Amino acid sequence: MGVADGPLYDSTAYTECKRQPEKPQYGGGIIVDEPSAVVDMDNGDVYSPAFLLQNLTGNGTIYSFSSWVKIGGAGSALIQASLKAEDESYNCIGTVLAKRGCWSFLKGGFVLNSPPNLSILFFQNTDGRDVGLAIASASLQPFSVQQWNTYHQYMINTKRKRAVTVHVSNEQGKGLQGAAITVEQVSKDFPFGSAISKTILGNLPYQNWFVERFNAVVFENELKWYATEPNQGNVTYTIADQMLQFVRAHQITARGHNIFWEDPKYTPPWVRNLTADQLKSAVNSRIQSLMSKYKEEFIHWDVSNEMLHFDFYEKQLGPNATLDFFQTAHKSDPLATLFMNDFNVVETCTDVNSTVDTYVSRLRELQQGGVSMDGIGLEGHFIIPNPPLMRAIIDKLATLGLPIWLTEVDISNTLDKETQAIYLEQVLREGFSHPSVNGIMLWSALHPNGCYEMCLTDNNLKNLPAGDVVDKLLKEWQTGKIEAQIDEHGSHSFFGFLGEYRVSVKYGNRTANSSFSLCEGEETRHVSIQL
Repeated sequence: MGVADGPLYDSTAYTECKRQPEKPQYGGGIIVDEPSAVVDMDNGDVYSPAFLLQNLTGNGTIYSFSSWVKIGGAGSALIQASLKAEDESYNCIGTVLAKRGCWSFLKGGFVLNSPPNLSILFFQNTDGRDVGLAIASASLQPFSVQQWNTYHQYMINTKRKRAVTVHVSNEQGKGLQGAAITVEQVSKDFPFGSAISKTILGNLPYQNWFVERFNAVVFENELKWYATEPNQGNVTYTIADQMLQFVRAHQITARGHNIFWEDPKYTPPWVRNLTADQLKSAVNSRIQSLMSKYKEEFIHWDVSNEMLHFDFYEKQLGPNATLDFFQTAHKSDPLATLFMNDFNVVETCTDVNSTVDTYVSRLRELQQGGVSMDGIGLEGHFIIPNPPLMRAIIDKLATLGLPIWLTEVDISNTLDKETQAIYLEQVLREGFSHPSVNGIMLWSALHPNGCYEMCLTDNNLKNLPAGDVVDKLLKEWQTGKIEAQIDEHGSHSFFGFLGEYRVSVKYGNRTANSSFSLCEGEETRHVSIQL
């Protein structure tokens, strides 16, 4: 991507509070003025600090926004940036947990479909108090849809693929020009999967459909406490065991979901009535039972699900309950990555419970308490995605250097199936093209009465629009079968998606078969085959 294609997206982000703001991204982009007080001519409202923006373009133009924020009043405040335009308004285009006396980085964005004559981009404290807001190094950079998609492709080519050169020679080392070579990708490195439920058991067509597509899985409900111990002392793993057998038989990677769910609504009824001492004993036996039974079976565990929104266990057991859960789980299964998992982190920035900085500060608290092997779980239950906001939030989370997964992706069923599919494609492309996203799980377990919010197929396994999108992307993100001839240098080169490969070579009446792994790396992978 050269200058002629427009600026390259700037993925830089910061989560620490700095004494001085950094320079604006893109040299400020289309923002040229300092923030000031702006009067809304329609109703006389005054926004301050704010930017008055003229002649923004529509047609799906994607705007990346960032600025540095400092407050003069309270110790800290959640600051929200919003956009008010004639036809489209965004309550939130980015948030930051700003502190007194130092500068914090806000990063977000928005998409405009219809071009407004005038727009107001303004900042406010979410709880309404006046905190003496200061704004510096603001930047607003437009990208056309084509520029945004070109960047996606650039990131996929550099992070999800790698160059390969296959050398073919005889035993004396002479290159065999004209030898026929066939290369096939037999498995993918990137985990892309879906939730399943017990409905997959005994359903061979559904099992085949699943295995043809996905290399990762999560059980929708079958490992949750209410499923494994519906009545106290009556612990059963029969269903989960049968599902795990299916997973093992097909060498699929599985996430463990979940040890505890902080929402009291999804806590077993008998647990809600325990005294603090009884609860302490019950949670300990839950962790020991689950984690010892499934030690080293699951790559991840969601430890304390949705802890940014609910706090059943911390209310009952004290503020260190979650920390204890993580530590006990780590001792029980030291090789599993232990995830925080929550909603409305990348889906929107209007939920004050789960802004990106709230997530970061909670994760840092756990780390300071001694938690290791931790991961970032972003559920991804979207209504209308905001791609530049989603990317900006992942940029900020990526500064922590931890594995990031989209864990429960779906699009709301308040939308029609065609719109669901369009939005799903946006989310999946955003996730797969972000170098810090390590895996994507869809929340589309099939039930006789449909799915949680979004199905990929009908009950006869016939694709719905969302299923068409998934199949299209699965094909796009796989190296197609290569059939070629070895060149005059005795080799053949190609770019392939990371994963496992099988290669066969034929020269005259001689054949050779080999296999190789293509892992992430900057350099060309060289493979040698002798005939």
